[in-house]
Amino acid sequence: MMKNKLRKYHRLIATFFCLPLLFTALTGISIAIADTWLHQEELAAFLMTVHTLQILKLDAFLPVLNGLGLMGLVVTGLSMTGLFAKRRQLR
Repeated sequence: MMKNKLRKYHRLIATFFCLPLLFTALTGISIAIADTWLHQEELAAFLMTVHTLQILKLDAFLPVLNGLGLMGLVVTGLSMTGLFAKRRQLR
């Protein structure tokens, strides 16, 4: 019963936070490719402003959003595994 509720919350959190997390991952990978492989420092600098949403003046918002989403996913995901459930003693 409890796992069903946790799955519901996990699904809800994942649905809401998938786009910001995917955006962060894709732009972070793009920065690494532009800087390390292509040696395009100007492109990497521009991608960094996009990655942090500094270009939209939201650079203080995205890390908090991603952090809350990841913490929620970790908590609900670990709770569903049963690692922290009390074990029943056999008599």
